[in-house]
Amino acid sequence: MDIVKALRAEESKFLQQLDAAQQQLNTVRAAIKLFLGEKNSRKAGHKKPHFSASARARMSKAQKARWAKIKAAKKNA
Repeated sequence: MDIVKALRAEESKFLQQLDAAQQQLNTVRAAIKLFLGEKNSRKAGHKKPHFSASARARMSKAQKARWAKIKAAKKNA
């Protein structure tokens, strides 16, 4: 039974090392977020798309047509 006790001790030691590594990783991730100045570092460099007024009008018209089609299908059903 000494072997099992020794293995459990090793397991405990590795779990402590894992916790320490997780804390270090969290610290590094927090530093990256602060450095980039963003809430989510994965979105760094991502810009919101901008559409012209005519493109927005076309998208609006298309969406209204889709909703009208759905509404008509519900009415007929």
